[in-house]
Amino acid sequence: MQFRTRPLLRRVALTGAALLAAAAALPQAATAAPAPDAADSGPSGGGLSAVIRYTENGIPHILAKDYAHLGFGTGWAQAADQVCVLADGFVTVAGERSRWFGADAAPDLSLSSATKNLSSDLYFKGVRESGTVEKLLATPAPAGPSKDLRELMRGWASGYNAWLAQNKITDPACKGAGWVRPVSTTDVAARGFAVSVLGGQGRGVDGITAAQPPARTAGARPQAAPQATPQPQAQPAPDPATAAEAAKAFFDSTRYDMGSNAVAFAGSTTASGGGLLLGNPHYPWQGGRRFWQSQQTIPGELNVSGGSLLGTVVVNIGFNEKAAWSHTVATGTPVNLHQLTLNPDDPTAYLVDGKSEKMTERNVSVQVAGGAPVTRTQWWTRYGPVITGLGTSLPLPWTTATAYALNDPNAANLRGSDTALALGKARSVAGVQAALKRTQGLPWVNTVAADSAGGTLFTQTQVLPRITDELAARCSTPLGRATYPSSGLAVLDGSRADCALGSEPDAVQPGVFGPGRAPTLLNAPYAENSNDSAWLANADRPLTGYERIWGTVATPRSLRTRGAVEDVAAMAAKGRLTVADLQAQQYANRVPAGDLAAADAAKACAALPGGRATGTDGTAVDVSAACGVLAAWDRTADSASRGALLFDRFWRRLTAGTPAKDLWLVPFSAADPVRTPHTLNQAAPGVGRALADTVAELKAAGIALDAPLGEHQFVVRGGVRLPVGGGTEALGVWNKIEAPWDAAAGGYPEVVHGSSHIQAVGWDGGPCPVARTLLTYGQSANPNSPYYADQTRLFSQERWVKARFCERDILTSPKLKVLWPRERR
Repeated sequence: MQFRTRPLLRRVALTGAALLAAAAALPQAATAAPAPDAADSGPSGGGLSAVIRYTENGIPHILAKDYAHLGFGTGWAQAADQVCVLADGFVTVAGERSRWFGADAAPDLSLSSATKNLSSDLYFKGVRESGTVEKLLATPAPAGPSKDLRELMRGWASGYNAWLAQNKITDPACKGAGWVRPVSTTDVAARGFAVSVLGGQGRGVDGITAAQPPARTAGARPQAAPQATPQPQAQPAPDPATAAEAAKAFFDSTRYDMGSNAVAFAGSTTASGGGLLLGNPHYPWQGGRRFWQSQQTIPGELNVSGGSLLGTVVVNIGFNEKAAWSHTVATGTPVNLHQLTLNPDDPTAYLVDGKSEKMTERNVSVQVAGGAPVTRTQWWTRYGPVITGLGTSLPLPWTTATAYALNDPNAANLRGSDTALALGKARSVAGVQAALKRTQGLPWVNTVAADSAGGTLFTQTQVLPRITDELAARCSTPLGRATYPSSGLAVLDGSRADCALGSEPDAVQPGVFGPGRAPTLLNAPYAENSNDSAWLANADRPLTGYERIWGTVATPRSLRTRGAVEDVAAMAAKGRLTVADLQAQQYANRVPAGDLAAADAAKACAALPGGRATGTDGTAVDVSAACGVLAAWDRTADSASRGALLFDRFWRRLTAGTPAKDLWLVPFSAADPVRTPHTLNQAAPGVGRALADTVAELKAAGIALDAPLGEHQFVVRGGVRLPVGGGTEALGVWNKIEAPWDAAAGGYPEVVHGSSHIQAVGWDGGPCPVARTLLTYGQSANPNSPYYADQTRLFSQERWVKARFCERDILTSPKLKVLWPRERR
């Protein structure tokens, strides 16, 4: 819609009085806050305020006159829904989890991979004490945040604080807790920093905070940090072949607890000639990485609706009147390592072109509940922090000769919210591209977009270390020569200045690729990504020619990618698509693994002598009843599907214990990447074993082999079981659901991550976008909130929320409630 400048709307934007009067004139079904006096043009004392119009499912439409006021309304509304989750995150970025929750307890992993509060605190306290975030805030745009973003963050902090001051917390998760406190702009920015480094330093927190120099050798100079605990010297160097496999697994984007599907359809495939976008992010259902829905409006400046990661001040994925976009976790490897050659006289100094450089010490002290403060030293180099491992499977020992430093360019990137803000203003896929090129703030995601004119876009514009294949070939250490081809993780020789990453003319910061190098597909009939590399964003127009660090080319695709490409290619070929087709795709729950293997698994089952198979423990199990269930299964993961649970448990076991080369009779072919590999090897020894183990498991749990999936894949909200459709990564289901198995609790009794903020958006030639959304876990984590489980019930029933974007739709909502929060000074 175009914003008009009639006096009524101007008064609405500047004071909220006229809007409240209009809301009061609505039918009695609409509840509104008392309208302020019309002469009251703003809060007394000149404080911040905003108008918040709530519609169905507690979705706020936030109206403000400028960015500070918009931030205020956003901070207020987020606090109202998620104060405990937000407060917990602010404890994290302040480095105070050990003080409040104990050093050995585990964080919720939403802001880093730290396995214990102590390591989380040591890292984030180090970030805080080094002034990293403050320096980034002070960096002029475009390398640093824009003035508009700084105003949004300032306003968000004020809105959050105002809500705390003016409301009582009812959520039992933090009611009366001393750790719920006001925040500053720096706190808000620190949370944004944590999100930026989630794929880099955030995944290496344990290795960064545990890194300590080895014991001194005889005759060596004393170390400068006597409180550091020396590591033993006898640590083997990483085996390159083993490290290659570990790095491949560590950076495999299909294994993250964040993922996504997204597809854009061009106007040539749609009924209206406008584009279509279906976004299906897969994110955690609990904790600080949840999405939250809103619409943000500054008349004449910004009007955008969608999902925000909690604690962020902008809409991260969403739509406006002309364009829609979503993100998927990308395959680009966002970090690299530098292997240091240490000074033989001092393991805390390293050589560059023969000259010794002393590491920088960061001595960090953390308060611990019930104990004395814990102090540790972190060691930093020109390349980044010294790190002693990435995960548990990729150790990087610090010896007297060698250490490893982690380079994460997103540690200098506080631009992600500026990118989101710019996307919210884009009016076309060309505008989306321009926004990405100008701001360069996305740390670990791809972008898929569509517009009202029928354009489509896939691009992997993200912040990546400038590791060219040439640089990797010239400067890789033996370890890097193994890890770079397998995972894109470069390990460069840190002793050579000529191995520096360099710069590109279109990059806003040194040492990263410019957006001109990003794999990009423009205006294809469809553009799709399901967390594999850019290669098959469109199977008919494969993308090639990019450096290995961006991802692979001509390699096997995940079952989720294969199923997604099959589905969307068929949809594009059918044509005349509408938003309803996107809705049907989201809930189709087709199981690509079932289409490929269920019939053959049933045949292998039927061929077993006497209908018996031997389990892992050597016990013979009668599996004959499973054969017919597998054969009759409808190959979906609908909650009513019989056989889906049996196949799910069987398939997880089979694929976990059988290499792909032994699983399929027809191997992968780069000439036919969507359909290969295929044809289950019925003679593979794992087939019978997996059948036996699965039947025995379900029998012991009292679960019928043909039980409907939803009876055993569910969530409990308000004491009520809600069946959940969808399936795990290994099955390849678009509607991804990841749930830990707990036989004693009935199967899969809780979703940990999967489909989250779903949006289906298109245009039909009218003045408003046609949009359907769903936030699968609801707006609030507070069990006392009416918005705690309402959308989860909709998800269980495979229903949607009709988005209210235009003013007429908002003001005619039968659930309309209008608030005008303001600072009290």
